[in-house]
Amino acid sequence: MKKLICLILSLAMLFGVSALAETAPEQAIFTPGTYEAEAQGIFVPVKVQITVDENTITNVLIDATGETPELGGLAAGKLSESILLAQTPNVDVLSGATVTSNAIIKAATEALEAAGADIAVLDANRRDLGGEDTPKGEQTVDTEVVVIGAGGAGMAAAIMLHQAGKDFVLLEKMPYAGGNTTKATGGMNAAETHYQKEQGIEDSTALFAADTMKGGHALNDPALVATMANLSSDAIDWLDSIGAALPKISFSGGASVNRIHAPEDGSGVGGFLVDRFSAKLAELGVEILYNTKATELLTDGEGKICGVKAEGEDTNYTFNCKAVILATGGFGANEEMYTQYRPDLKGTVTTNAPGATGDGILMAQALGADLVDIEQIQLHPTVEQTTSMLITESVRGDGAILVNQQGVRFTNELLTRDAVSAAELAQEGQYAYILFDQNLRDHLKAIEKYVKADLTVQSDTIEGLAEQLGIDPATLAKTLADWNECVANQRDPEFGRSTGMNADLTTPPYYAIKVAPGIHHTMGGVKIDTAAQVINTEGQPIPGLFAAGEVTGGVHGGNRLGGNAVADIVIFGRIAAQSAIDYIK
Repeated sequence: MKKLICLILSLAMLFGVSALAETAPEQAIFTPGTYEAEAQGIFVPVKVQITVDENTITNVLIDATGETPELGGLAAGKLSESILLAQTPNVDVLSGATVTSNAIIKAATEALEAAGADIAVLDANRRDLGGEDTPKGEQTVDTEVVVIGAGGAGMAAAIMLHQAGKDFVLLEKMPYAGGNTTKATGGMNAAETHYQKEQGIEDSTALFAADTMKGGHALNDPALVATMANLSSDAIDWLDSIGAALPKISFSGGASVNRIHAPEDGSGVGGFLVDRFSAKLAELGVEILYNTKATELLTDGEGKICGVKAEGEDTNYTFNCKAVILATGGFGANEEMYTQYRPDLKGTVTTNAPGATGDGILMAQALGADLVDIEQIQLHPTVEQTTSMLITESVRGDGAILVNQQGVRFTNELLTRDAVSAAELAQEGQYAYILFDQNLRDHLKAIEKYVKADLTVQSDTIEGLAEQLGIDPATLAKTLADWNECVANQRDPEFGRSTGMNADLTTPPYYAIKVAPGIHHTMGGVKIDTAAQVINTEGQPIPGLFAAGEVTGGVHGGNRLGGNAVADIVIFGRIAAQSAIDYIK
């Protein structure tokens, strides 16, 4: 945060001097001084300090410490610069950090109003921030490989490429890395790992593959599933080697055994891996070209990949290359696109990062790429609807239950996501409450962000919790007592749950979060083979084009098991890199 504040101060001095040089209005706009205000962000109040002279905003300091580190700090820097340039608080929010951005804008507005400003006057005199009318430069870059997308798959591929000594560029259309990987909160499925063996867990790659095929309703490509399962243990070892160990193992819906690997402290796997991948890339000296959107894949006269066109903030690029790795993610944040295939999902909230708009799929289609399972779109059953925040499956995997507005359980909470989502949608109001206790909170770090975001209702008694939820206290108390008896007997006669029953729910305070299904993952995408080569509509590889992660189809079939997306991005990200390396030799 200190580095961020230093950067903001430097920017403030630069732009403040420029602003002072301009001709001041005839009448003073502000009462000179420094003014402070704060507004609630996702997790913490965001603090804004603004200094003004009679006619100019001369300094903006924003403290977003405690917000999501990859976005909160970025929003603070970007909006500080924008407010200084525009001389008004009403600037564009940072995509992907909307809540934090709006909190900054609200606090900045209050601070400026305290300084005597009329915000309407500031808006009327808004200064030009530049933009689409500003002429862009043109640049041509020669390289061996272009990796499009700096999410989990793209970053894994980039690390592999660097370790192999290859020349490449890594493009990211958003102003930050991570993509949908940052949204992953559970863990990574892997079988026959050294962690499982050390913890006495018996598993096999064959069982992993069988669970995945069953969970995907057998629509999956068996060869891709087998590849993922067979290489999963090696992927865990590779993560160990780059400082991204996932030693905590628990159960996830659709698995036969404890298989989902997570960080030691129980934190969300996505943010953890993005942090570790980013640190590794920084250590290796790999630059990510942010705010640079790939727009077209180029081929030579023989149909081989030969380049990529991309648009940066100030420059239009042509990258001449021998191979491209598509790691652009799915299309769960593009309602226009997903409603083409699933009109029934119109208006459904999404957990997806804002960059998940299907760009890579469309670029590949333009070269004749085939699509697989494109209509298969997964709902996640535990999404807080006002924030679109996903409540990790690990909460249920570690012992939480779901109850409806009548205060009773209605399903095995650890069935596959599509089954649990369907069960919720069948309840009155089409929602449920996820219920857990202090003991579960103490053992799962991911819960802390839900508490900080004020998503939880809590009480020292289950009856008190019921009253806050508008549920009959006696009914909810009986439901909890019945569940605790199931845990004691390790038997759930009503719904057949047999996992995630390691601890009862008897430690106050008790917590509940209101949840309902939300769009979470698009299982379909471009067709690939086991070497991550993109396959065209004639069944042939497109020479030099590889893909990994949610941009592809075939791995997950009709329903993705929790923990398989992270396995997908790490395993096929590495495969795509190795295939590109072999191709350009």
